[in-house]
Amino acid sequence: MATRLEAPRWPARLDLLQSGTGLALGLFMWVHMFFVSSILLGKDAMWTVARFFEGYYFFGRPLYWLVSMLVAVIFTLFVVHAALALRKFPASYRQYRIYREHMQGMKHEDTTLWYWQVVTGFALFFMASVHLYIMMTRPDRIGPFESADRVWSDLMWPLYLVMLFAVEFHGGIGLYRLALKWGWFAGPDALATRRKLRTFKWALTAFFLVLGIATLLAYIKIGIEHAPNYGEHYVPTFLQGSAP
Repeated sequence: MATRLEAPRWPARLDLLQSGTGLALGLFMWVHMFFVSSILLGKDAMWTVARFFEGYYFFGRPLYWLVSMLVAVIFTLFVVHAALALRKFPASYRQYRIYREHMQGMKHEDTTLWYWQVVTGFALFFMASVHLYIMMTRPDRIGPFESADRVWSDLMWPLYLVMLFAVEFHGGIGLYRLALKWGWFAGPDALATRRKLRTFKWALTAFFLVLGIATLLAYIKIGIEHAPNYGEHYVPTFLQGSAP
């Protein structure tokens, strides 16, 4: 009597885990950009957002380890996602060459997008790791002056500029491909849905790139002005009268 062979479930489970971690990181990326861009509303606004995540308004003082724990969680998701994504990278130059020939022959936009997702993902493995490590080990250096000093005086702005483009392209492409893969927002016309999602993806990418560049320029401006007082912590205007 013939026995039915069942396909192993682990590849599907790993694929689901990769999708889940990618979705979580992509959404965090956008939320994080809004928090960081609070500097565009003024130094006091950014100071308020930073202190919120440190528990300042709940415990009456900043607890920096709360930020370290949050970053550690994001770092863990990042490492898990990267490890799972490596399964689909070309494992040899021969495989890479075959894929390139396939991509150039088809001239299919989604195939090209996957290629750039791989390239930006590889770059982020190094750049984002540096940023996350700094945030995890020095959570006390988050604030209008503190962040601006890191951007300008510590010469982190070139890294942040390149990382901004890599993050937005990688995350935007990833979320777009997730929506296609799992059938989110699917309509009766698959091609029309794909076109709408692609347009929406590029619109979001453009929006966050503009927001990110404006935010980085704001930190650079503050960093240049604050360079003579490097290391000084920012005191919001509503506390300056009570500051010792």
